[in-house]
Amino acid sequence: MSSLSCKSWMEETFSKRECVKFIPSSRDLHRCIPVCQVCQNLIRCCCGRLIVEHSWQESPPPTVICPGPGQDEAEDWSMERHTSVSPTDSYGTIDFQDNATRVCRAKFVRVAVDTKPEALLQLMLKEWQMERPKLLFTVHGGCENFTLPPKVKHSFSKGLITAARSTDAWILTDGINTGVSKYVGEAVKTFGGHNLRKRNTVGITPWGVIDNNTDLIGSDVFRPYQPLGNPLSKRACLNSFHSHFLLVDDGTLGKYGCQQGLRRKLEKHIQLLKIHPRLNQRVPMVCVVVEGGPVIVSTVLDYVSNNPPVPVFVFEGSGRAADLLAFLHKQTAIDRQLDADIKQDFLVRIREVFGVDREEASRLCTLLLECMDHRQSITIFDSESDDHVAPDAAILTTTLKGTKASSAEQLNVTLAWDRADIAQKDVLVHGQHWQVGSLEQAMLDSLVMDRVSFVKLLIDNGMTMSRFLNVGRLEELYNMPQGHTGHFLHHLVEDVKQTSLPLGYRLSLIDMGLVIEYLIGGAYRSTYTRKHFRATYNQLQDKEGKRNSTFSLSKQKRGMIPNLQKSKSHQDPHFFRTAQPYKCKDKNMPHGTTGKAVWIPGISEAPIVSFNFNDLFVWAVLQQRQEMALFLWQHGEEALARAAVACKLYRSMAFEARQSSMNDNIAEQFKAYSLEFGQLAVNLLDCAFRQNEKMAMKLLTSEMEAWSHFTCLQIAVSSCHRPFVSHSCTQTLLTDLWTGPLNMRKNSFLKIILSLLLPPAILLLEYKSKAEMCHVPQSHEAILFVRDTLKTGATHEETDHLGNQDAEHGLPVQDRCCDSVSKCLSPFTGHCASWITRLYDFYTAPVVKFCFHTMWYLAFLMLFSYTILVKMGDEPSVQEWLVILYILSTAVEKTREVLMSEPRQLRQKLKIWFSEYWNLSDFIAIILFLAGLTMRWHDDPFRTAGRITYCLDIIFWFVRVMDLLAVNQHAGPYLTMITKMLCIFSMFSSRLLTCSLLWS
Repeated sequence: MSSLSCKSWMEETFSKRECVKFIPSSRDLHRCIPVCQVCQNLIRCCCGRLIVEHSWQESPPPTVICPGPGQDEAEDWSMERHTSVSPTDSYGTIDFQDNATRVCRAKFVRVAVDTKPEALLQLMLKEWQMERPKLLFTVHGGCENFTLPPKVKHSFSKGLITAARSTDAWILTDGINTGVSKYVGEAVKTFGGHNLRKRNTVGITPWGVIDNNTDLIGSDVFRPYQPLGNPLSKRACLNSFHSHFLLVDDGTLGKYGCQQGLRRKLEKHIQLLKIHPRLNQRVPMVCVVVEGGPVIVSTVLDYVSNNPPVPVFVFEGSGRAADLLAFLHKQTAIDRQLDADIKQDFLVRIREVFGVDREEASRLCTLLLECMDHRQSITIFDSESDDHVAPDAAILTTTLKGTKASSAEQLNVTLAWDRADIAQKDVLVHGQHWQVGSLEQAMLDSLVMDRVSFVKLLIDNGMTMSRFLNVGRLEELYNMPQGHTGHFLHHLVEDVKQTSLPLGYRLSLIDMGLVIEYLIGGAYRSTYTRKHFRATYNQLQDKEGKRNSTFSLSKQKRGMIPNLQKSKSHQDPHFFRTAQPYKCKDKNMPHGTTGKAVWIPGISEAPIVSFNFNDLFVWAVLQQRQEMALFLWQHGEEALARAAVACKLYRSMAFEARQSSMNDNIAEQFKAYSLEFGQLAVNLLDCAFRQNEKMAMKLLTSEMEAWSHFTCLQIAVSSCHRPFVSHSCTQTLLTDLWTGPLNMRKNSFLKIILSLLLPPAILLLEYKSKAEMCHVPQSHEAILFVRDTLKTGATHEETDHLGNQDAEHGLPVQDRCCDSVSKCLSPFTGHCASWITRLYDFYTAPVVKFCFHTMWYLAFLMLFSYTILVKMGDEPSVQEWLVILYILSTAVEKTREVLMSEPRQLRQKLKIWFSEYWNLSDFIAIILFLAGLTMRWHDDPFRTAGRITYCLDIIFWFVRVMDLLAVNQHAGPYLTMITKMLCIFSMFSSRLLTCSLLWS
């Protein structure tokens, strides 16, 4: 809203009241006609003003102050008849000048006593942009200055402000710089912090009692204010540590009490607000009583006798009314009736405390006893007690119990407050009754509202992610409104799908799978995009569409789907079923679908898709909820791999944020999150390596098997420059993977080349033991080969038995680790492997494959060089034909690499494949060779051009040697640097050439 429109709205909505008729408060003084100067300066109106301080727009000034004999008696002063209403002329910002160490400013507005509370709420929430309250504290007590004992003062200050800050509560006081309001200001000063936007302390103060209130007159003004009033003045100053002021005007001057009615109406309307947009509970309120006079007794009775009652929290030891309430509360704990002698002593005490006569004391005693009729709504806090209950927890517990809500509603209230300690102590207690789905809905709300402590609390109380997460809930989490986070996620989906999403588009899990693949890149394939998941997902959507009237997806989101096994079990529906009975797996079930989609008959054949912490962890990362992601990372399995995945996702999101020209702070935040998870992965690997090197190797091996398409080893290798321990562990594992079953540490290349040239030397090589091979991941084909070579001595029945074993009794042979394979080997091979196995192990070792490939590549380079150096004939020579066959076979292999890569779209396959520098170099070399081959079949000058093309093309093939030699531990790093320099130089040259062409 613009400044002009805000100004006009303020003046149209709020008004002030001014007395327009002089009615003297004393009628025994002057009766002069006309009114003399003495009367104008001494005699005051019933509104508290002098004659000269009145406004005479509607009626002329009086010529006589008091009626004479025979004249009508003077009428009684009334706000409705003797004040005029006009648009407010006092609103803006107060700049308090009494504090040199911090800036203290507050919003203020002068409003009439009959202002509608709806308008005040709109002012506070929209114009002043106060955060929506989750709790309301209304503080009542003495208006005059009084002294609090140190312990009571500390408990009150710390308890009130701690409870308010932790729950985003509003605090309502009288706003003056005396009495209990002053103590609230001191509490804000001590425990409130320096964030002005977090201070929601509202003073509802009578306009007429404010000292120097004329300094605040002005429309949308910024007024300096000195809260040091005249000690002889009966007026009060505003407290500088309040954040907002509602200055209530009833036309009087110097009179208290006019604000109480408007304050009570405002409190009731605040209670009608929702505590959170996701929750149906209203804002709870608690009355805090410190000290106080006789008026406080009536105020407490009004709160506790209300329907529903407002809980009252009394600080015992603060004095006067608070101590009387505490005393009576203890005396009536067993029997509501007071003994006669105790009652007489109590009456005497009331007279001494309040300084009233016997009749007034009896009336106050009756009111106090009526308060005790609602004693369940009154809580007494004794700062001297040995209960060791924190005052903030005691206040919140009182508020929670005062709501008279069900357990689920109380859990929602504590969830909105983000006070898991209160929920654990007072809500999630033993023997509490919970309806089906209530805790699941609480878990969904906790995730949406980013309440990490409540997610932990619900998990500790038996909530299982496999039971909670389903398609509907996971999609609801991805589609919840999250401001810039949601927009960024939609932008990523648009980048992946290369199209603009319509307004209100609902993200699906398949969309999220595409985004994950897009961010991780490479050959990663998300579970959400695989064929079995797509089929299950589509079938689920079809089933839900057909059963929209009974089993709609919205019910599934609310956790209202009944127990699938209800007809087969006699469980109490109020308890969770956390495990299913053991069932043998069908040997015909596809291997990739185990644990992903299960068909359960009896429920319209609806497919149920199971999820776990990994799915929720990825959601937290994509939603940029770092604290939640760190918590979920600690749960579930594959911690090292998940940290690596989060590191990669955040790094890619930072790159996308820069490409999208988003705020630099967002990109830097993504980068910081990425480094944090990368460091977690490295630290985890360091810790494992220091404790047990072999177990650390096994950890890397198991993680690689679990995340086969995106290995955690990549992040460990990229972080090797940081901790030396991680470098050592990773390097050891890389060496084991590189050498495979061969056991050679020195002169490995010489031994391998000799064995390739002389195959009998293969049997003389050393091989790793079975224990060492347990730490080296084996391919599925290798295990199948070993199984096929072990048919001797094993019966067909034993093979079938092993093949049909379930996970609870042991994995089948094709899914076991190398330890299981080695146990099968031992009866047939003893301490030495068979010569067939040795030959297979040798030729399938990665280092042997590399050496074999390198030897053939060097032979190809020699043949290619010979072809270029000798004269080119009309027909290709034998050497040239061999070169042609080699390059054509290479082209076929590269084509197969592209087509067999994980991405589904050809464009995405090509993008990923060309992102590798050597692939781009190979593509240019192959195209250039094919161009030269085409030209060499023609006569001159095309044949000469083809020969020149061959000469240019061989450069690329010789440069490719650097990639082969990069595996050398000494020359590899230098060759890698040279390669990167060549890449940078080629990019710079291409840009320079482009600029020169554009300039020309």
